Amino acid sequence: MSEGGPEIVEGDGFALAPELVGEGYGFRKLRKELGVEAFGVNALVLPPGYETGRHFHDEQQELYFVHRGEMEMELGGGAKHKIGEGGAVRVDAATVRRVRNPSESEDLVYVVIGAKDGYVGRDGRQPEGETLR
Repeated sequence: MSEGGPEIVEGDGFALAPELVGEGYGFRKLRKELGVEAFGVNALVLPPGYETGRHFHDEQQELYFVHRGEMEMELGGGAKHKIGEGGAVRVDAATVRRVRNPSESEDLVYVVIGAKDGYVGRDGRQPEGETLR
């Protein structure tokens, strides 16, 4: 990390953060820092035993991806689910959710991606003259 904030590398049509953006606990504003415009995305870091408040959304569906540690997620009517490293959860906008770090010693690092209005579809193409390897 560079002094005064995260090191963001920008180029023609991209921006990247070579390490986790930000320091300390709480939100890491990936959307803002990387200039993402098509969806919301943040990383969050929770200390051992910490629990977020319950919340829901009016419009955006969210995808939670556990990068490091273990997440306990309370969904809807109070059912609690454990999600390990590499695990993911889709939560519809109106579903009430709460996240907890059940560990007594390890931080929880997870990424939340939020969007609305659907999937674009398979629109990837190869540049002219290139073939699949």
